[in-house]
Amino acid sequence: MLRRNVWQTHCNDLCRTSGPTKSAFCLMNGRDGWMAPAAKMDGNMRSLLWFGESWWNRGGKDYYGVSSDVNPDMMLSVAAENLETQIKLLQEEQDHLNLVKPIHVWITGAASHTSRILIPNLLSAEIFPKAPAVSLHLLDLDENEEELQRLREETQSLALSMLRRVTVHTDPQQAFREADVIVLLDDTNGGRRGEGEEEEEEKQEVKSVCNRYREFSRLIDAKANKQVKVIVSGDSHVNLRCSLLVEGAHSIDSHQFVAVATQLENEARAVVAEKLGVRPTEVTEVIVWGNISGLSYIDLQRAKVFNFQGPIKGPAFFPQPISRILPDRKWLETNLQDLVRRRRDAVTSRTGQAASASAASGILRVLKAWHAGGGPDEIMSAGVHCSGLFNLRDDIIFSVPVTFEGGKWSMVLDVTVGDGLMRRLELCADELWRNNMNWKAKEKNVTEERFLSVCSFILSHLKMQFSSFLTADLSPLFLNFFFF
Repeated sequence: MLRRNVWQTHCNDLCRTSGPTKSAFCLMNGRDGWMAPAAKMDGNMRSLLWFGESWWNRGGKDYYGVSSDVNPDMMLSVAAENLETQIKLLQEEQDHLNLVKPIHVWITGAASHTSRILIPNLLSAEIFPKAPAVSLHLLDLDENEEELQRLREETQSLALSMLRRVTVHTDPQQAFREADVIVLLDDTNGGRRGEGEEEEEEKQEVKSVCNRYREFSRLIDAKANKQVKVIVSGDSHVNLRCSLLVEGAHSIDSHQFVAVATQLENEARAVVAEKLGVRPTEVTEVIVWGNISGLSYIDLQRAKVFNFQGPIKGPAFFPQPISRILPDRKWLETNLQDLVRRRRDAVTSRTGQAASASAASGILRVLKAWHAGGGPDEIMSAGVHCSGLFNLRDDIIFSVPVTFEGGKWSMVLDVTVGDGLMRRLELCADELWRNNMNWKAKEKNVTEERFLSVCSFILSHLKMQFSSFLTADLSPLFLNFFFF
């Protein structure tokens, strides 16, 4: 149903361009108010019924020689009923939209290349099969809002059916409100430093990322849904960043935090596939242990290969254990580990950026398994909070084999951990523990420096007022009292 002025404009334009012919003539009936389309009066003419008696007299009656039997008051009554019905239909449609609760997805570091690759693939029923719609929230603290607005427009231009709305944010205090899924892509160059870069620069980067993630953990704890799923990805300090979130978000279960190791796992699958002459998708169940962006170990004890053209052949669905096909222990223990590390470094050195496509693929794989369910047979590696795993420290995020089912992850315990592998796991755990302790020591040093500066400021003013009583530097006394 349209208002009178809309139809009047349309009819005037129609008559002006086509003249008073049967195909273009507009029937008008009634005095004022509302209009509705009428049925065809003959084969070639579309009539538009406009409730307006004066228009009918000048048009229909003069042209066709017919008049209406319905009096104007009844026409106005019908128009009013039509209007009321249309308003109710519009209200019902709006109420229905309000009942559709979208899933709120937050992405930090949203202006990164990884985010731009991730977004189009993220907004699909394959990743969120039970979500009626997705509200996407883009946060980037290092970019201006104009850049994020351009990204928002690009995302909306995708015209994806699941996308409900897109918001952009540069203020951390707006972050993670009602979040159901959080993907953290804020990264530094700390794990892949070039020649000539000073140690002090690395310290500043670690300090910056730690402060940011400490703030993120507080905001997640205060504003996100308690069942939020948090995914940490990147090229450096992945385990440390995830550990900071777990420590700071006290009201959220540690099982809701995962550091993505599937990127490293996929790169290892590609190296093994190249060695065997198969596709990377035909290599499965490769395990990544330890520090995702540091000291890690690629384990092939459960790995299988399909379609391998060796002495023993089978159908496409027939898997063969890689440990039997590659008995060369030296290649498995040394060459494989070095090849996987150099593979990512080569991409980073050529492009000057992280392997964005590989990172996005790893994130999507974890999200799909976490929401859609990967099943008990799909094993992948993920950095999780391991409480007492294999007698390792329980205050670190450690990459282990897991499965996802029913919206939860479970650790795969059906693995053989011999003495050699155990020593490697201990080395990885020690590195992670040292990283955590180094950050805490730096944080404590910063706190001490701030406190000493405050003490010095207070003492300087006290000395001015009571110079005869305070002649010595009492900062160490204040410091000991504060910390002990």
